[in-house]
Amino acid sequence: MTARTADRGARTTGLDLHLGHISGTVRAGLMDAFREAIRADRLAPGTRLPSSRVLAADLGIGRNTVVRVYSELISEGWLTALRGSGTEVSQRATELTGRRTRRQPARPRSQPVHDLRPGYPDLSSFPREEWIRAVKRTISTAPFEAFGYTDPHGRSELRETLARYLARARGLRARADNVIVCSGAAEGLRLVVAGLAKAGVTKVAVEEFGLQTQRQALLKAGLEAVPIPVDSDGADISLLDRSPGLGAVLLTPSHQFPLGVALHSDRRAAVVDWARRRGTLIIEDDYDGEFRYDRSPVGALQGLDHDHVIYLGTASKSLAPGLRLGWLVLPDHLVEVISSQKGETEETAGFVNQLAMTDFIESGAYDRHIRAMRAHYRRRRQQLVETIRQHSPGTQEAGMPAGLHVVLEQPARNGSELARRAAREHLAVEPLDLFRHPESTSDRDGVVIGFAAPSPSGWSGALDALVRALR
Repeated sequence: MTARTADRGARTTGLDLHLGHISGTVRAGLMDAFREAIRADRLAPGTRLPSSRVLAADLGIGRNTVVRVYSELISEGWLTALRGSGTEVSQRATELTGRRTRRQPARPRSQPVHDLRPGYPDLSSFPREEWIRAVKRTISTAPFEAFGYTDPHGRSELRETLARYLARARGLRARADNVIVCSGAAEGLRLVVAGLAKAGVTKVAVEEFGLQTQRQALLKAGLEAVPIPVDSDGADISLLDRSPGLGAVLLTPSHQFPLGVALHSDRRAAVVDWARRRGTLIIEDDYDGEFRYDRSPVGALQGLDHDHVIYLGTASKSLAPGLRLGWLVLPDHLVEVISSQKGETEETAGFVNQLAMTDFIESGAYDRHIRAMRAHYRRRRQQLVETIRQHSPGTQEAGMPAGLHVVLEQPARNGSELARRAAREHLAVEPLDLFRHPESTSDRDGVVIGFAAPSPSGWSGALDALVRALR
């Protein structure tokens, strides 16, 4: 039997309680039901119980019966009466069962003391107060229909705001109708590759160093991931014409991940020309395009050709990955093809975060936060580079001043060995090999160092641990 909050002549309020079937006399059956619920761990020690008045009303029995049941179970040690706070399951209840009924929490996996892995922003700098204000404004002004099922394209308010923001800040040619909101970059790419596979694409070129999860997304959709080399000018676009059957190329043109170079302007023009001539597509992953420290950020490639570029952006680096906010800006002919990959059960960003993000951008808070974090990360990167040059002068850092990571190239050392030495210092870094395409012929080696994740109080300790590992 389930006890529920209900109206029985007068309004009653309390806690819902499921006790199962009550058999026999009411008092004895109710006592047995409580004991069984505690033995089965459905009522764990410390669980608050409804008042005798509320439970009696919910079960349709006399209050005196519940009072007697509570009293007897208290005397037996199953329950505890709290002065002024009602009744709860006793902490000693497990002793009466003859075994431990409460499940032991899983042992946490060992975590590094210092985390310098790439791809993680400084979560301690999340703008809580301004985000809370945005959420409050959202909840108080949101239309009732916003609380219903989510439009697979995303909230129209956010799509309109993103179209204006991306045009202003990243140089895109975007309209709200071309924007699809997704629950992060991973889901956005999954939608894209599923749509490409449905459209008949079988091969996609990828940079020879990149995220393994992106290559896996292609393979899972049945697409072949063909590697192209990356040098100081970015991906070698000239090789696209030598790879027959390509339907698309996946690039990180503003800041190549993980090597940290930008796609040269000549190659930007060349890849757009390739897409136009061949009727193919460019998937642009603009994962941290806002963070350039030596000059204004490079504009998005999509601004050169909105008919052949699929733009993928996210708030994971600029704000926090836990918000589950990403966006696609698509060519007109792909909007329905790709949005149709979203089913009714698809993971998506909730309307509160979508509307809060809308408010956050419109109020100017997002721009202020980006500027503050740009200055913060610039200082972090400079401190990291200076520390490396001082304590390990033979180590070379690769890439331009941008993003949230640097690559330490060490021709005379093995990147995986350096990562293992770092682990012995309780420091997490990632070897460059982790991002290498299985068919890559490059001999580049080193480690990838993320400098954003440590909190301000943990930053100096992380640098000290890195110095010890480099020695």
